[in-house]
Amino acid sequence: MAMTTETKQDLVEWLLAAERDRREIEKITQRYPDMTIEDAYEIQRQLIAKKEQAGERCIGLKLGLTSRAKQQMMGVHEAIYGYLTDGMLATEWETIAHERFIHPKAEPEIAFLMGEDLQGTNVTAKDVLRATRYVAPAIEIIDSRYENFRFTLPDVVADNCSSAAFVVGSRWVAPGSLDLALAGVVMTINGVIQTTGSGAAVLGHPAASVAWAVNKLGEQGSGLKKGQIILSGALTEAVLFQPGDVIQVSVDGMGSVSFGCQSSRNEI
Repeated sequence: MAMTTETKQDLVEWLLAAERDRREIEKITQRYPDMTIEDAYEIQRQLIAKKEQAGERCIGLKLGLTSRAKQQMMGVHEAIYGYLTDGMLATEWETIAHERFIHPKAEPEIAFLMGEDLQGTNVTAKDVLRATRYVAPAIEIIDSRYENFRFTLPDVVADNCSSAAFVVGSRWVAPGSLDLALAGVVMTINGVIQTTGSGAAVLGHPAASVAWAVNKLGEQGSGLKKGQIILSGALTEAVLFQPGDVIQVSVDGMGSVSFGCQSSRNEI
């Protein structure tokens, strides 16, 4: 049975309330097992539109399921995407309150800053690199609204791919000076190594991941805009963090990015 417009609107409000109230909810497919991926992206678009109506501004895109292993685990053949807003952007020089989230995890990323608009349905990784002004190390904080971080593919898409916050390093590097596929990454918490990986973990090359997103948007007659930030996909698995933790991601040739997480209840 097709999901009605009213049902989608109700689900948008349900997801927004869960985020606002910092509470877990059951996955949508528990109630609506026939929800399609098309339904999910429509819910996602409406969710972002609601955020924009509330004053947030869409500033970019994020990619998910960019690991072939994760795709096989989820039984899918392609990545997924969600949107970034200025309300999600955090800065390195301020701590992030753990109470903003439900059960947050950190993922190491490579961020792309677009130097020009890019649109089409046959865009390649080389096209992406030509259109990119800078790249930088980044950390995405994901925070699924669903109970125990458990969901199906349509669930996570509808929830804007678990987007919550992100931090981008202050050092931006021209992409032509690096081999992004070979760039090594290390993520630490409180100085202890948690995960390691490389740019090749993201569809073989981070720019290939961005190209996939451009082509998907191109099918809808849209694309990327100059000045947008694109998180190209997790370079390693996500790691849960707690108040008091300091998370750092270092990427070869790009330097590092970090943030501290505190409990606002402990602040004076």
